[in-house]
Amino acid sequence: MKITEVLGLSFLLFAFIGTSFPEAVHAKDAAAVLDVFGHEVQAGARYLIVAPSTDNTTTLAVTINGQVLCNSDVILSTLNESLPITFSPVMQSTDSVIREGTHLNVNFAGPIAMCAMAGVTPMWKIRFSTTLKGYIVTTGGVDRLNRFKITKYEGDNSFYQLSFCPMSEPFCECSCVPVGVNGDKNLVPGAGPLLVMFEPDE
Repeated sequence: MKITEVLGLSFLLFAFIGTSFPEAVHAKDAAAVLDVFGHEVQAGARYLIVAPSTDNTTTLAVTINGQVLCNSDVILSTLNESLPITFSPVMQSTDSVIREGTHLNVNFAGPIAMCAMAGVTPMWKIRFSTTLKGYIVTTGGVDRLNRFKITKYEGDNSFYQLSFCPMSEPFCECSCVPVGVNGDKNLVPGAGPLLVMFEPDE
């Protein structure tokens, strides 16, 4: 095969990959998510998601509503009740840095083996709550099907916001919606964005 044909095929293959999997090609172009100390947030590392309270007197943090880590709703509570989480990119990345706008799996860091025995996971997902008559963030998600992302909060660049990015099969990409908090402190999609920071769990 002529060298020009090989180069042509290589270019077409790269172009196909770039259009089909834009995150994989352009992930390094996005800014790194930074923790409260200004360090890059790392995939697989443990962090606390913290947020200021409305009266700025306490620090709030993400935890669960209940005793069972792998089958509970995600809520906002006081810092001393917080649980660490980990992030992992949905698309395989060439480095371990979590970047703004990248589709992520969000997991509570806990007894995963116990969750596996129960047939669920500590991964975040969205479910409809008949009690609250709306969608809420809960645990029991499936890898790649429950996508979230982190972006800078436009109103204050010292904070980030979380968004849920629904996916419809087979190829529909649906719009991401900010994750906020309802009156019962549940994390919910579609509410006003919750301002958050990420504190290493050491």
